[in-house]
Amino acid sequence: ANIVKSSLGPVGLDKMLVDDVGDVTITNDGATILQLLEVEHPAAKVLVELAALQDEEVGDGTTSVVIVAAELLKNADELVKQKIHPTSIIAGYRLACKEAVRYIQDHLTYKVEDLGDDCLINAAKTCMSSKLIGADSEFFSKMVVDAAQAVK
Repeated sequence: ANIVKSSLGPVGLDKMLVDDVGDVTITNDGATILQLLEVEHPAAKVLVELAALQDEEVGDGTTSVVIVAAELLKNADELVKQKIHPTSIIAGYRLACKEAVRYIQDHLTYKVEDLGDDCLINAAKTCMSSKLIGADSEFFSKMVVDAAQAVK
């Protein structure tokens, strides 16, 4: 996770990776970075698969997912060293997930109808900022909001 941590966010750094043949790849995409690494450790392989799945399903957030999962694994390792059974750790993580989802639903969600167009356009711009169409985010964000409102 440390290898992708510095590539996170709007001021994230690009990584330059050179393969065995000498081909150079410059990217700040977590899934691409992890895919190009030759990973041997089983837990690291799970993180690489997690990033690929996130990229396939959502198309964004690969670096964030890897960082969060790596921190969960690191904390679980500490708990195992304290003689806490892995089953108890998993049960605790599941309970924490349910509580986090409940808190988000109760305190951090808003109805789309309560938000103005400006807020929706800004949310769409933020979602597109790390993608190739980020330069034209004004045009595409308006298009996305208009399309979403047309089908509701």
